[in-house]
Amino acid sequence: MNKLKLVIASKNEHKVREIKDILADLPLKLDIKALSEIKNIPEVIEDGRTFTANAVKKAVEICKVVECLVVADDSGLMVDYLYGEPGVLSARYAGEPCNDSLNNKKLIYKMVNVPWEKRDAQFHCTIALAEPNGEVHICEGVCFGKIGYRLKGEHGFGYDPLFVLPAYDNRTFAELDPVLKNRISHRAKALAQLKQLFIEKFCLD
Repeated sequence: MNKLKLVIASKNEHKVREIKDILADLPLKLDIKALSEIKNIPEVIEDGRTFTANAVKKAVEICKVVECLVVADDSGLMVDYLYGEPGVLSARYAGEPCNDSLNNKKLIYKMVNVPWEKRDAQFHCTIALAEPNGEVHICEGVCFGKIGYRLKGEHGFGYDPLFVLPAYDNRTFAELDPVLKNRISHRAKALAQLKQLFIEKFCLD
């Protein structure tokens, strides 16, 4: 079986690693590369108002350049008390350039004195798969939790040290074993749909 070429439209090493780990058990040979491994890739401006708009734009524009399958992920945190902030601005919540530490500090500041029962939040993930023939497929995942009062845990990235999971003894994403996180996260749920899509399109006759 020939390898399918797949480009992950991200330079975020943490995100690329998660996607590779989750796709690793596909019954399919994939030649996976990140944007950082490819030269002369134009910068895609993520100016969409939704995760889906950004994911589709990245996937389609990169696909036109590399002429192979492209997966683009746009993910973010939505806090109920903050009317959906930081949302599509999650990576740049504290401004440019992107800085996880400053983003977390800003979120902690905005949630000061907010009681536990009002700290509900959701991690959202939209994954777009663009094909050279112009087809685009959308996969989505959501994970529900709460915003903690302080950073906890050494794993993960982004808002993981603040995202508390009541169903897992109030541990944060950053406190979970990465293998467990990759089974229950918003990205894992979206990628589960993507894996099924790959199986149906490329593994079944």
